Amino acid sequence: MNVKIKRVDKSLPLPKYETEGSVGFDLLCRESAEVAPGEIVLIPANVIVETPPGYMLMLCMRSSTPRKFGLMMAQSVGIIDNDYCGEEDEIKVQTYNFTDETVTIERGSRIAQAIFVRVATVEWQEVEEMTESSRGGFGSTDR
Repeated sequence: MNVKIKRVDKSLPLPKYETEGSVGFDLLCRESAEVAPGEIVLIPANVIVETPPGYMLMLCMRSSTPRKFGLMMAQSVGIIDNDYCGEEDEIKVQTYNFTDETVTIERGSRIAQAIFVRVATVEWQEVEEMTESSRGGFGSTDR
């Protein structure tokens, strides 16, 4: 599948899949950033991506980012819709510092990864009752 991508700063490389078996490609920090303890900062990832129709681009933290930097994504995952691809729509990674120290992320650091995920949209069919019996509510499988 060919996907249109624009780099904001062409001196940084295009994102790439690091291994043959990788499903996600790494996103790089376009500029160095400091994240104070308990702070949320948007880190620019240097790319604008035209996600194909029928897909979303899901942003996830790299598994090493919390351990190496003490950062996590503030909302767990990010979702890039296929209409978020205009000239001002650079992908940004919303990071949260859960440590007691200010964290510095250097320009070019691999901060997050992105994965194309097939999605479907639906039309709602509103009903007065559901036909299935209840499973027992939140946490019902934790018996």
